[in-house]
Amino acid sequence: MIFSSFGTKLTGESGILRLMDDLGRPLPEGVTPCRLGGGNPARVPAVEKAYRREMERLLSWGDAFECAISQYDPPQGRLRFIEALVTFFNREYGWDIGPENVAITNGSQSAFFYLFNLLSGERPERRTILFPLVPEYIGYADQGIYPGTFVTLPSKIELLDNHEFKYRLDVDLVREYLGSHPEVAAICVSRPTNPTGNVLTNDEIDALSAVAEAHGVPLMVDNAYGMPFPDIIFPEVIEGTAAPRWNRNTILSMSLSKIGLPALRTGIVVADPQIVSALSALNSIAALASGSLGQVLAEGLVSSGELKRLATSEVQPFYREKSRFAREAIRDAMAGRNWMHHRNEGSMFLWLYFPDLRVGTSELYARLKERGVVVVPGEYFFFGPEGGVPEETAWREHPHRFRCVRVNYARPENEILEGFRLIAEVSASLLP
Repeated sequence: MIFSSFGTKLTGESGILRLMDDLGRPLPEGVTPCRLGGGNPARVPAVEKAYRREMERLLSWGDAFECAISQYDPPQGRLRFIEALVTFFNREYGWDIGPENVAITNGSQSAFFYLFNLLSGERPERRTILFPLVPEYIGYADQGIYPGTFVTLPSKIELLDNHEFKYRLDVDLVREYLGSHPEVAAICVSRPTNPTGNVLTNDEIDALSAVAEAHGVPLMVDNAYGMPFPDIIFPEVIEGTAAPRWNRNTILSMSLSKIGLPALRTGIVVADPQIVSALSALNSIAALASGSLGQVLAEGLVSSGELKRLATSEVQPFYREKSRFAREAIRDAMAGRNWMHHRNEGSMFLWLYFPDLRVGTSELYARLKERGVVVVPGEYFFFGPEGGVPEETAWREHPHRFRCVRVNYARPENEILEGFRLIAEVSASLLP
């Protein structure tokens, strides 16, 4: 069968396809499975208890359950849930938004597919999306329908103590690039950044926002791991504050996936009414409407403030302890070796760097999978031509591109310990 260029692009090999496929594909027989590759969140008992209570309450209210599952919501989202979000955000952060500023999508992955292709492409001139801090989320890389949708700028690399380093945003470089590239349609960052756990502070977000507004383009912020929920940000580590920022030039995306509802695909977008109206139109064409059940279960928890309290008092401490355990485990496993990890400021991932590997991390990934350990090779998180490099030229080799892997530390402790032991053993066999 011959597919269109659209079909060929979206059905080909991609990092996100490999990642999601690995979540369920059987591993070789006789190995201990250590699934450190995917983005599945851990199960936090207090959060699950709250959702179970809300489901039981729904089932006990006459035909409320049947109503929730038997009719479509509007393409913009469930109106009562949107109103609950509006009240919550205005109360918590002093924003001045209304229902016209909020759209619900089938997860933030769908939201960004809509947004990237709404703003970029041919209209009639080519328009691009700029990522100013790579490596960036693997799920973005193949979402642009048109070739050359994404361009990226290199981050600064700062070496720290205790086998740590940090990628730094270069705002001056962003300003310089935008000044000579009017084809840029939007700037996009994730916060915390997936895969590295880097958290852009409010000062950095404000600086990016000012640059974006000065050049007449929106700033998109993927807040899937950020505040107020799931709040997987470790404030004692970051160099400032990281409360959510919004203005009319910001497109802020959130998700309920990492606070216990990954299977119910509930994304939240706060944006200018023109963007919300466009997302509603796209959602009606692509999906008719977004799924209702996640919105129904979360509505009361958002209104009461309980979801935010659960994020701060249960989810954040849970992942902070997971992060501490994982960092200690990898340091023990890699003792005496030349290795580093990005400073873990948030999210649920460690970004490991092996400077001396004599092969790329796709080969390391394959060797580890034979031993039952699933990770994500770092190559997939470096995508799009680097700013200033001709589109037909391959990415200039970033020193980390073929030497890093992402691991999910939300897994059980026995998987972390065994997985890190095998990562140390297998990577040692691939040194010069």
